[in-house]
Amino acid sequence: MKNIVFDLGRVVFAQDPRKSSDEFKQFFSYVQQTPMPQFWVDYDLGVSTLDDVVRELSAYRGVEESYTRELILLAISRQETIAPTAALIRDLKSAGYRLYVLSNMSREFIDFLRKQDVYANFEGDVVSCEVGVVKPMPQIYDILLEKYSLEAAETMFIDDRRENIDAALAKGITGFHFDRNDYESSCRQLRDILL
Repeated sequence: MKNIVFDLGRVVFAQDPRKSSDEFKQFFSYVQQTPMPQFWVDYDLGVSTLDDVVRELSAYRGVEESYTRELILLAISRQETIAPTAALIRDLKSAGYRLYVLSNMSREFIDFLRKQDVYANFEGDVVSCEVGVVKPMPQIYDILLEKYSLEAAETMFIDDRRENIDAALAKGITGFHFDRNDYESSCRQLRDILL
């Protein structure tokens, strides 16, 4: 294995649930759905703007647009680096692996995440809002492999959604299903496999 590709949400970055109210968690509970609501998929695809998603999410939740905008901006600002994953990333980098990102992410979120220290460890990324394709669509894996001249057989993809792993496996990429509820355990398993 030479190339390790990370999803971002709930793998590298997450919100600390202890810092969020039950109301806040409930408001964004749809992100756990499979599939997610189309308005959020469109936001990740880059075909809708922040204003668009504020309008549609407000209608979906039956709340004022100002309230929705405030919560989305709060959700962005609350993204924190997951400590065990950050330590793993540093150690994988030191061990000589090439590290990449493959993520479904909207413009405002990715702009914030790219400023975080851990992001400097990645040699490159493929982000849905910039390529107009989302996981688990097969094309996004092709874009990643072609953009960075990666061999699928030498590449591992780490994601917290099973359907995204399955799509990677179909391309000949090794998959690792990251447990979004137990970061420590997943990082230990990855260390056993890779280090």
